[in-house]
Amino acid sequence: QVQLVESGGGSVQAGDSLRLSCAAFGRAISSAAMGWFRQAPGKEREFAGGISRSGRITDYADSVKGRFTIARDNAKNTVYLQMNSLKPEDTAIYYCAASYAWYGVVYDTYKYDYWGQGTQVTVSS
Repeated sequence: QVQLVESGGGSVQAGDSLRLSCAAFGRAISSAAMGWFRQAPGKEREFAGGISRSGRITDYADSVKGRFTIARDNAKNTVYLQMNSLKPEDTAIYYCAASYAWYGVVYDTYKYDYWGQGTQVTVSS
């Protein structure tokens, strides 16, 4: 069993930055593709960014491309999401997820095996 614990969320102003962390317990993330998703009130959970098992491939939703960066530190069993130039529309609960069956960037929620509990990000204008 894997437990994912997100941290780093908060309330910020538009234009500010935040770095989310996702620490994994129970199994190494070095053998998992990792992803960050977000869910705004009244909306479905959507892909924000993902990183391949090797860490060599990353991809992002068009809405965050150029502003968000995902990275992994296998030694710390942690994945990060650096969020810059935040906008009010980035307000959501952010979830990290681990997929042990896939190698590349994973875009679909059903392909992930484990999820964190989420961390709230609120961006005010």
